[in-house]
Amino acid sequence: MLILFDIDGTMLHTERAGVTSMLEAGRELFGDHFSFEGIDVAGRLDSLIWRDLCAANGVEPSDDNHTRFRTRYGRALADRLTREATARALPGVVPLLDALTKFEEITIGLLTGNYPETGRLKISAAGIDPDRFLVAAWGIDGPSRRHLPPVAMRRHRELLGRDIAADRVLVIGDTPHDVDCAHHNGCRVIGVATGSFSVDRLRDEGADLAVTSLEETSSLVDWIRSLPTRPASQQTAR
Repeated sequence: MLILFDIDGTMLHTERAGVTSMLEAGRELFGDHFSFEGIDVAGRLDSLIWRDLCAANGVEPSDDNHTRFRTRYGRALADRLTREATARALPGVVPLLDALTKFEEITIGLLTGNYPETGRLKISAAGIDPDRFLVAAWGIDGPSRRHLPPVAMRRHRELLGRDIAADRVLVIGDTPHDVDCAHHNGCRVIGVATGSFSVDRLRDEGADLAVTSLEETSSLVDWIRSLPTRPASQQTAR
């Protein structure tokens, strides 16, 4: 089984260090008028947030500008996380990771909208070893979040040398985008209300399981390991 964790709002909080650092980078590169006003960030890819910022602030979304922004954002985030120590793992996350890692049939991975370098920064700053996640699909790996589960599945195949069925992939995330990307690809999903969305909202969006937090380690592990294999006819993406 492949279990893919989202980062922000699911595994950790950084007190909006990412948004603040992006804003700092944008203002340094493109002027003090650079603003995040009206930009939706929850559950979205950093590459899409960048394009929205360009449109809102009159910036040319060229590859060169994107590279400059991404580099400056990474430096600003590293400095902020070191200086302010705002990153913290959410309750239950580390015990759940520890528990799942004990099972040989389970592979732990990431599915996140973050850039690889900034995602790893956040995880490390929260006291979690980013190298414990053996596969990852990042915010630069596709044009939308729906494209990320197949990337993670391909990398899982490259790692272990065998295919994995979609119903043996579980996404754990805190937004409707996580629910949507999982179900679009025939995967399962746990919605956790440690971000901006309630248990009821995540359940209404279709989460297979919606929980207030990841603190009930034993119950979560039991639920995950008891998931039945779906008939082949039900494993196609929606």
